[in-house]
Amino acid sequence: MGGRVIRVARGWSVVLGVVAGVSLLLPAAPAAAHNSLTGSDPKNGARVATAPKRVELKFLASPAPATTKITITGPDNVPAAGGAPTFAGNRVSVPFTPGAAGLYIVAYRVGSADGHPISGEIRFTLTTGTAAAPPSATATPTTAAPTTAAPSTPATSAVSPTPAAGEVDSDGGTGWLWAVGVAVALVALGGGLLLRRRSARG
Repeated sequence: MGGRVIRVARGWSVVLGVVAGVSLLLPAAPAAAHNSLTGSDPKNGARVATAPKRVELKFLASPAPATTKITITGPDNVPAAGGAPTFAGNRVSVPFTPGAAGLYIVAYRVGSADGHPISGEIRFTLTTGTAAAPPSATATPTTAAPTTAAPSTPATSAVSPTPAAGEVDSDGGTGWLWAVGVAVALVALGGGLLLRRRSARG
């Protein structure tokens, strides 16, 4: 009787142990189905003086190329990805085209085994960037506005308000001669009349 009880107890202990083990594994299965980022190069928050040739992301599970999207942007939201991503197991690499010094953001979106996508980003700072192109040394010629010379004022000769002396003397002399001639003619005529009267009386 006692041996039977012991065997039954042992059987139940085995059953309970199996149930407990299954209950511990069940919550872990969905968690393992989700993908996640496990590392990157450059690391998140890193400060680098030499720009890497590519940015690499490492995931818990191999991401599917069809559902993976990775972008890299630099200062002023300038794109810095130099091509399409390449896949090698659970690693994804994206060619990096450095620009100005500053903060670079790598944003990713990948699918999971359970169909639930995950997304996130890493950030790193490039301390030395590509120098900006110098401005052109050739200056644009400017057209000078033609200068307009002020019109010259023609010199005006001063006009005398009085007539010329020759003209005044010429007019005045001519009138005086006519007056003398008329007076002489009158005297001669009067003298002739007196002579004729006297001769007629005598």
